Amino acid sequence: MEPILEVNNLTKNYKNGRGISDISFKIEKGDIFGLLGPNGSGKTTTMKIITGLSYADKGSVQILGKDIMEESSKEVGCLIEAPAIYEYLTAKENFKLAANYYSGIKDPRIDDILTQTGLIKYANEKVKNFSLGMKQRLGVALALLARPKLVILDEPTNGLDIEGTVEIREIIIKQSKLGITFLVSSHIAHEIELMCNKVGITKEGKLLNISLMKDALSECETLEKYFLSQVVEKEEDV
Repeated sequence: MEPILEVNNLTKNYKNGRGISDISFKIEKGDIFGLLGPNGSGKTTTMKIITGLSYADKGSVQILGKDIMEESSKEVGCLIEAPAIYEYLTAKENFKLAANYYSGIKDPRIDDILTQTGLIKYANEKVKNFSLGMKQRLGVALALLARPKLVILDEPTNGLDIEGTVEIREIIIKQSKLGITFLVSSHIAHEIELMCNKVGITKEGKLLNISLMKDALSECETLEKYFLSQVVEKEEDV
């Protein structure tokens, strides 16, 4: 089966010496693939390249077998760094504005995704009055609007309280069961452990290891312990 996303040898170097080096992985249909690593480990850079928000010095990205520059943007939804929302508009007005970028997105679809993400009762409220968790939920909902096959979420629970974190996680798991594939990043091992079926360990711009979640947990009981074991192992190999 052809992977939904295939990343090959992505490399990007910044003037400050940071960046990513030879990042490669594949994501199959229905996966919730987690990139786990500390801040500054290259997760956001990788995601920006995958979504076309940045360019690699070397390497390639294919979505559904096509180069990222050729693939329709409708196939990919994303939330990178912060939601692209207009706070002076209502939640529904934000959706109507986003719908202009796609064909065939009408009010029934907007109401449907608002309902699926638990925002329908806030549809006519100004976003400026939303909590951080609600704004994050709105950002995730906007990424899902056009029924993409792949959704890329950069630290979607960052800064949220326990309730907000659980809400975002439940949306992702529910949408995965409906057939959407996810690439999610986090620096919190527990979040990736509860959400993902596959995990890639990142540090200092490199992808150290890729594992099925069940295998990682079988080996080390918790993803946190697995992460530390992989980091120590790679340091000993150097």
